[in-house]
Amino acid sequence: MSAPGEKPADPNVEKARDEEAVHRPVAAPTGKPWMYKKLKIGPLTLPYYASPTSQLLLVSFVCFLCPGMYNALNGLGGGGQQDAHAVNQGNTALYSTFAVIGFFAGSIANRIGLRYTLFFGGFGYFLYVGSMLSYNHNRNLGFLTFAGALLGACAGCLWCAQGAVMMSYPDEKSKGRYISWFWVIFNLGGVIGSLVPLFQTMNSPEGKAVGDATYIAFMVLMFLGFLLCFGLVESKYVRRPDGSQVIVMKNPSWSSEIKGLWEVLKSDYYIVLLFPMFIASNWFYTYHFNNVNSARFNIRTRSLNTCLYYLAQMAGAFSFGYLLDMNFMRRTMRARVGLGLLFALTMGIWGGGYVWQRQYTREMTEAEGAPRIDWKDNEYVGGMFLYIFYGFYDAAYQTCVYWFMGALTNNGRKLANFAGFYKGLQSAGGAVTWQIDDKKVSFMATFAINWALLCGSIVIALPVILWKIKDTVDIEEDLKFSDETLEEVAPTALLEDRGLTATGNDTAGAQTLSKN
Repeated sequence: MSAPGEKPADPNVEKARDEEAVHRPVAAPTGKPWMYKKLKIGPLTLPYYASPTSQLLLVSFVCFLCPGMYNALNGLGGGGQQDAHAVNQGNTALYSTFAVIGFFAGSIANRIGLRYTLFFGGFGYFLYVGSMLSYNHNRNLGFLTFAGALLGACAGCLWCAQGAVMMSYPDEKSKGRYISWFWVIFNLGGVIGSLVPLFQTMNSPEGKAVGDATYIAFMVLMFLGFLLCFGLVESKYVRRPDGSQVIVMKNPSWSSEIKGLWEVLKSDYYIVLLFPMFIASNWFYTYHFNNVNSARFNIRTRSLNTCLYYLAQMAGAFSFGYLLDMNFMRRTMRARVGLGLLFALTMGIWGGGYVWQRQYTREMTEAEGAPRIDWKDNEYVGGMFLYIFYGFYDAAYQTCVYWFMGALTNNGRKLANFAGFYKGLQSAGGAVTWQIDDKKVSFMATFAINWALLCGSIVIALPVILWKIKDTVDIEEDLKFSDETLEEVAPTALLEDRGLTATGNDTAGAQTLSKN
């Protein structure tokens, strides 16, 4: 309607203006031109640098070299130390600060950007392994504990940035594949990292701890990963192949981020039903590494087990990532199938673990001169396959959790907060488990807690899977938590697929939406 005294609007002009708005192309990329040029190497065409694929691969290799190597070392049980007490203390400090920083890491990432968040996150791994090397010589528990606490802060930021990239950069139909690609590359770090102590201890069947050379090798690899963090581009420069960009918050302030954190908890209150899954997702690591691998096997066999564990994780991530992206099945059905399979795996694999755990106790394994299983022993085969299945289950569980979060929204700001919640609560659970082990709780009690928590968390998450995951997420719903406009984040074709039209700008410059 025209204002009083104004000439009535010409309907033909208004119609032309609306059509111009609908068919207006997506804004040109704002980054440097080289970011959007595809590199051809013979018959092979590589994705452009600012593409979601390239950025995910870069983050994957950062995690390959930093947390991947850390996992390989931690997987030996006690960080490869003779006595697990020191590393239990360091890991308790690590996961305690990780829990606090991780919960707010989404706000940090949104405020300073994913690049600097990842950069800060990569540093702590190098220092922590250095503190283990130092402990080998001077038994300085204070330095090891401090390095663990610092790594917790760094890791909280790194994993938040990683989660935001992995869940918000791909389009809806590709999220499972992106999660699987990341998990395969990340766990390849654990595989290759575990080969370092394996080759160094191959001829030492009676060894129980790794030497200085192992720690130095890990430090060199982690430093390379830290340098790779410089290569990540800011989210505002990332463009998907269809021309759309990631939904982010423009010029966020600390106050807007703290407020946004509360808004996410208030609007997406159902996320609390996933919190038990978040807590359970790392709870079993202490049991796997200290109560199974370290307790039952000698050092070279532990190294082999760690390698097989992370190989199995690659298989688990690949299988579940592609399963959750099968396009012949609706996304709502894929979510239910994924949760059902996860519950079946929980009962089957951990049921087998119960049979294994009945064979030994903490008192048996900690007695002076207690024998350890070697890979040449007949009884090794059953333990090997159980450890492989534990690794497969870990990747399947975490792939499902990430995919469930990614299916709830495409908003990068909200997903950064989700990733922060995930890593914060996951680490809080981890801090508890390292102390449970340090207090010498029986292996069977520890096993029972793990199995019950995993089963219970899946049941509690069921309402979210049944009623909150949709076949697609409405763009206008995602934009409620961002000051991006519709045409800035989605090309016209995508809008039309959703039945939406951008009808031009009002006097304040904001776009309005209408259903076609």
